[in-house]
Amino acid sequence: MHRTRILTAALALAAGLLTGGPPAALAAEAPEPDVSVAADTYTWKNARIDGGGFVPGIVFNRTEKDLAYARTDIGGAYRWQQATKTWTPLLDHVGWDDWGHTGVVSVASDSVDPDRVYAAVGTYTNSWDPGNGAVLRSGDRGATWQKTDLPFKLGGNMPGRGMGERLAVDPHDNRVLYLGAPSGKGLWRSADAGVTWSQVTAFPNPGNYAQDPSDTSGYGSDNQGITWVTFDESTGSGTSATKTIYVGVADKENAVYRSTDAGASWQRIAGQPTGYLAHKGVLDAENGYLYLAYSDTGGPYDGGKGRLYRYATATGTWTDISPVAEADTYYGFSGLTVDRLHPGTVMATAYSSWWPDTQIFRTTDSGSTWTQAWSYTSYPNRENRYTMDVSSSPWLTWGANPTPPEQTPKLGWMTEALEIDPFDSDRMMYGTGATVYGTENLTNWDAGSKFAIEPMVRGLEETAVNDLASPPSGAPLLSALGDIGGFRHTDLTKVPSMMFTSPNFTSSTSLDYAETSPNTVVRVGNLDSGPHIAFSTDNGANWFGGTDPSGVSGGGTVAAGADGSRFVWSPAGTGVQYTTGFGTSWQASSGIPAGAVVESDRVDAKTFYGFKSGKFYVSTDGGATFTASAATGLPSGDSVRFKALPGTEGDVWLAGGASDGAYGLWHSTDGGASFTRLSNVEQADTVGFGKAAPGASYQTLYTGAKIGGVRGVFRSTDQGASWTRVNDDAHQWGWTGAAITGDPRVYGRVYVATNGRGVVYGDTAGGSTDPGTEPEPSGACSVTYTVTNQWSGGFQADVKVTNTGTAAWNGWSLGWTFPNGQKVTQMWNAEHTASGSSVTAKNVGWNGNVAAGSSVAFGFTGEWSGTNGKPASFSLGGESCAVG
Repeated sequence: MHRTRILTAALALAAGLLTGGPPAALAAEAPEPDVSVAADTYTWKNARIDGGGFVPGIVFNRTEKDLAYARTDIGGAYRWQQATKTWTPLLDHVGWDDWGHTGVVSVASDSVDPDRVYAAVGTYTNSWDPGNGAVLRSGDRGATWQKTDLPFKLGGNMPGRGMGERLAVDPHDNRVLYLGAPSGKGLWRSADAGVTWSQVTAFPNPGNYAQDPSDTSGYGSDNQGITWVTFDESTGSGTSATKTIYVGVADKENAVYRSTDAGASWQRIAGQPTGYLAHKGVLDAENGYLYLAYSDTGGPYDGGKGRLYRYATATGTWTDISPVAEADTYYGFSGLTVDRLHPGTVMATAYSSWWPDTQIFRTTDSGSTWTQAWSYTSYPNRENRYTMDVSSSPWLTWGANPTPPEQTPKLGWMTEALEIDPFDSDRMMYGTGATVYGTENLTNWDAGSKFAIEPMVRGLEETAVNDLASPPSGAPLLSALGDIGGFRHTDLTKVPSMMFTSPNFTSSTSLDYAETSPNTVVRVGNLDSGPHIAFSTDNGANWFGGTDPSGVSGGGTVAAGADGSRFVWSPAGTGVQYTTGFGTSWQASSGIPAGAVVESDRVDAKTFYGFKSGKFYVSTDGGATFTASAATGLPSGDSVRFKALPGTEGDVWLAGGASDGAYGLWHSTDGGASFTRLSNVEQADTVGFGKAAPGASYQTLYTGAKIGGVRGVFRSTDQGASWTRVNDDAHQWGWTGAAITGDPRVYGRVYVATNGRGVVYGDTAGGSTDPGTEPEPSGACSVTYTVTNQWSGGFQADVKVTNTGTAAWNGWSLGWTFPNGQKVTQMWNAEHTASGSSVTAKNVGWNGNVAAGSSVAFGFTGEWSGTNGKPASFSLGGESCAVG
């Protein structure tokens, strides 16, 4: 699932994100505005998705209970919070210029001083990442960091990133750390707790394996290098350096090396298997066994033949302990962990078994015998040793209905991170391409009963965001995401029940709504087989696929006419197209080049705009013909994003550029015929609009920009004459150049697209409250309660509430009591609280206003046993409602 995000995100990042000198001046400049920058205090949160990306590493501290870290390939690192069972992000401080440092190739937690944690960071080893890697060090568990830059790049999002850990702290002399480098750079050592680093020149082999040596981009052709470092803690004492160290190398003939003199000299271990890469090396010092998980490729997608081996450190004996015959492997082994309380218990994963599912293996006798998480009874039927409950992240089912032996939700894929809690044999966590799963009753496996798996991912947000929209009515947030398509958030604090489906794009690249008819929504994206465009007539709740014009190979950008009667689409693979209706047939637009970015005027339904290679294009006939504007001085490249202002015809703002040319923010009030550059904005990459400030008539502007010499997220309430920075140095999120939008209903609220930290949104301390937080109304009402589906132990119901009075509701709260002890398990389009059988459902931000004679609806799933009777009565604000 992660393949699409990695390549598209990388290519996007490669296209003009270097920052530097001032942009070229235009012939016509704006009057010199105020260049002072104010600051506001904002509260930042994620629009909850929970997960959404690859988690290649989980690290437990070996001496402090409940201290654990997770690393992601592009979305930073996280620390586990046991009290709330959530993850706390640790690298949000990474700024625009160092965006590559949001990719984490390895994490190491110091077992001598648990307050210390280290992260090796850098996203790509090729030209996509302009910067070198670094080692970050923290003495307060990641709350603050210091950085040492390295003289080479690191690849947190490169092939082989699930191997490791490449960074390790000596368990006795914690001043000593080792780091395995890619790209032939070898093994590196620090003797001062990560402050300075030097290459271990005595280490003989920098690796030689590349996923695809013919890849001219440098992505697949990079030498994956040194892949893991493991200390044998039994060979050290006190604060003396550990004597024996094992190192994994990306070399199929020479995969494992050892030092027995604290790193002074190194030898290839004799008798080792060949023809494989050692993804992991985990040592059981108590019994003297080094366990190794082998695959014939580097992962995380590919994997064919694989083996599990046990090396006896005292005798040098190698034993093949693989749970299946080599001929039966097609997935490679990677995830590997030892139960530190019962070291004979070892677990491993078949990491690249995409179909029908991943597999997890377990032994309690050091590999002599194995059991597995699921087995076939009679093909295609299977029996699972586990149960899965994804109700906290229901989208993990993908809305799928697969044919056996596939199941939904899957046990996982890309399962290269697997760890048993060293203090609790019942707790295990593992990472997948979309989430972190875990269990707290793992030993049920050995007892013959089922162990329970559920997401353990709350707080870890790892989506790459390509586009955002906040309509004036309906859901407050619609998103276009890499890998998992996108979501309709009716409540920012809750995980949506499902991503966009019908069709389910592997990545959504663009979306738009009709400004004066916001129930009409369009999205485009990538899909291996099927349409690349979809439409909704209910604000994104339900979708239907359109028809592709000939030649379409990818999503591109799309624009909806202001009234929803027509659409313009600039897909990958062919030229710009236009249609009336919902895309049953398309016609080629003339006068505009293929690959142009397209947007719509938010007032005139027949006016559309485009931009390509320094030229702005305008259509006034619904996209049939475009004419190049006479505007000059715009950015010459294609790293540009622009939007038209809602409510004002022909009002367009354009942001973008590159450091070697024009770069900034431009404004047009004549439909793109001319543009004026704002001289107080040095660089800008995104632009969006939100609710006007109290007393202001013009909508609030938001931009990701460099203003007053500072990179940040900025707000203007006076059409760009002055700016207020709304983020701070602790909240930067690396690269944020894909999209930004304000909320048209909440002054001060801004949604920011990140490349790996999901959708972050900020609220000003001085802003207005969300719609629906005003005092609860009371008045005449009626309720219709319908059970729409029922199964053993569960049911689904819809509730419709009608305002039968004469005054509008500005927020509502509906209460009822279940007659048979039923419980709500999940609710959508409303928030709920419960006490016993009593339930209260309250509006979410977007559906609090209900006019007289109008209705509002919400739904929920619930649990029942015995009888599932309907509630006899409902009350709104303390007043009884008629029951229909």
